[in-house]
Amino acid sequence: MPVIRTSDAVTHEIHGARFVSYATPLTGSKELCAWRGEIPAGTRAPVHTVSREEVFHLLIGELLVTLDGRTDRVTAGDTVIVSPGTAFGVENPTDQTAISWVTTSIGLEAELADGTRISPPWAN
Repeated sequence: MPVIRTSDAVTHEIHGARFVSYATPLTGSKELCAWRGEIPAGTRAPVHTVSREEVFHLLIGELLVTLDGRTDRVTAGDTVIVSPGTAFGVENPTDQTAISWVTTSIGLEAELADGTRISPPWAN
């Protein structure tokens, strides 16, 4: 059984947020990717459309999450299921960093509103 230690996790930063990658093909995962997301106070991530389902669980803090134009406030302990093809946005309107745990299947891509496509290394 592979064990990925905190010291082995790889950190990526984009759009003001940090993605600490634990489960990917590089760490031995065959089907899933999982990472810790750190969304600093005041951060608004750009709306993007995802190609695969994501399960987004908020561990610490409070966020505004927008799915296909509908915005909901989520708090620690809440889980958001983001379906493929859904326009997804996250904003942290608070004064503390929010921490999430996200899982998806290998191969996730995101498309920004301007058409830019991203294949995030924490999900591939």
